[in-house]
Amino acid sequence: MSTPPRKLDHIRVVLDSPIEYSDVTTMFEHVNFVPSAIHELDLNSIDTSMYFLGKKLSAPIIITGMTGGHEVAAKINCTIAKVAEEVGVAMGVGSQRAAIEDDSLSYTFRVARDCAPSIPIIANLGIPQIAREYGIKEAWKAINMVDADALAIHLNIAQEVFQPEGDINFANALTKLSEIALELEVPIIVKETGQGINMEVAYLLYQNGIRFFDVAGAGGTSWILVEGYRSKKTSTILYESSKNFSSWGLPTLLSLVETRWAAPSSCIIASGGIRTGYDASKAIALGADLVGLALPVLKAYAQKGLDGVKDLLKRIIFELKATLFIAGAKNLNELRRRPIILEPVLIGTLSQRGIDVNLYLQGTRLFKDHGEACNKGIH
Repeated sequence: MSTPPRKLDHIRVVLDSPIEYSDVTTMFEHVNFVPSAIHELDLNSIDTSMYFLGKKLSAPIIITGMTGGHEVAAKINCTIAKVAEEVGVAMGVGSQRAAIEDDSLSYTFRVARDCAPSIPIIANLGIPQIAREYGIKEAWKAINMVDADALAIHLNIAQEVFQPEGDINFANALTKLSEIALELEVPIIVKETGQGINMEVAYLLYQNGIRFFDVAGAGGTSWILVEGYRSKKTSTILYESSKNFSSWGLPTLLSLVETRWAAPSSCIIASGGIRTGYDASKAIALGADLVGLALPVLKAYAQKGLDGVKDLLKRIIFELKATLFIAGAKNLNELRRRPIILEPVLIGTLSQRGIDVNLYLQGTRLFKDHGEACNKGIH
């Protein structure tokens, strides 16, 4: 199947099929704030703003890359971009491979910048193409196509294995990625696609110059399941096997902590199963600079269009502010210093991975330049 029909197929499957993890959670349910019974804050003065890639956001939220490469996707991208511009959050576009291969599809991505002239926009290419054939020329083409502030390169090994037309040769992937990161004048955001980044990979990437990570952990959309549903009519092996791998992935919370542990001075986006502002606040308290979400936005768009997306984002921002207020924190940095309780199962899992929980929590609170990499675009 060529790229444009596949993109439309992805939208259909994601909206019509049960493709979220059913037996793996983000693990944010094992984190609790200690509420502040009295303080002298005003809810209306709670500040959730931050700077990302040199631009001010009203809240630490990115609508992560979902689609493009089809006329239907163009309408989705423009609508989402308009809301992101109005609300003041960042946005990524889906994989731009289709437009790299066919210039006539560039508009399906370009509309994001046209409809959102001032927010951070993130371009998007896949590691399979980087490993095989793409270089600095294609990277710049993707960036210029949407006047991007950064380039996301998504890691989707598991997805490709179960995709009927998947790319499964990743030879030279790290070498090529490092070369592009060294030459490019805008930051590269290395992002997973639902299976999470572990500390070993985060450290390897950090040593190769990567300073922006989107952990995209398990607990939200499973692209193994998405591709499994797509293969149902064409490959019994892929369809049945995808169900057997439906729990594959590192939960988002673990991926966040492992990445922060291995790459302490990086800009880290926590995505994968973020559904509420309360989820977002837990991620930020545990080391994330921003949070990302995709599926809830697409569903909101499918249900109520522009108004649905706007209502969703406003609710999430309200919930984030409410958490800060109840916890007694006037801004995001103060939230990182508020007391939290980790349940034993989470402490045990982190300890098994070699992470000293007390040392980690001390680090997230004492790191004075938290978020500076996000603003300056260090790479």
